[in-house]
Amino acid sequence: MSSKILAITIAIMGIIYIFLIPNDPVGIKIMFKLIPMLLIILFASVQPPGLPKSYKTLIILGLFICMLADGLIYWFIIGLITFLIGHIVYIFAFRRIKKNTIPKWAAALLLLYGLIMIIWIAGTLWTEGEFVLVVAVVLYIGVILTMGWHALQTGNRFAIIGAILFIFSDSILAINKFIVAIPYEHALVMLSYYGAQFLFSYSIFSHYSSTRNNLLK
Repeated sequence: MSSKILAITIAIMGIIYIFLIPNDPVGIKIMFKLIPMLLIILFASVQPPGLPKSYKTLIILGLFICMLADGLIYWFIIGLITFLIGHIVYIFAFRRIKKNTIPKWAAALLLLYGLIMIIWIAGTLWTEGEFVLVVAVVLYIGVILTMGWHALQTGNRFAIIGAILFIFSDSILAINKFIVAIPYEHALVMLSYYGAQFLFSYSIFSHYSSTRNNLLK
């Protein structure tokens, strides 16, 4: 199967899951949720390695762990821990192709985002006495910021945009779960999430890893 056909199939199956599959039965919902990730893993595996082979291996491993987390997220803490491991794997992947230091404006935005999310979400949970969740949320925010930090240092436009989409997806999910209901939350989370994973898989082939001015200048 060609990469183009795979990419189209990923988009179709993602749309089917997001907009057409009902919440019940849960088993069917989980199955259709995992299909796009399986296809993204296949897409990553057929990409010619334009970057070091270890990068491709780590990206595929991160995709696989995130796929597991997609199913386990119905048991929230277990799913959260699994996603945390996925982010750590992505951090190691991005370190393999690090090219640049992070621009000051990007570092400031990441740190500001983290501060706002900790005060807003962790602070709210603290006032509700959810101390275990406070620790989990602060840890998760720290790891996802680190993932974004290392993605920015790659100079790889696909890795960078993918990391931003992943941060956006997790932010919408957390705000909706702990703070306030967000309209079309499911579509926003999953569209940005699948987009992030697809871009990570495509970054394996990227010819832009050595250039910084494609996105950051």
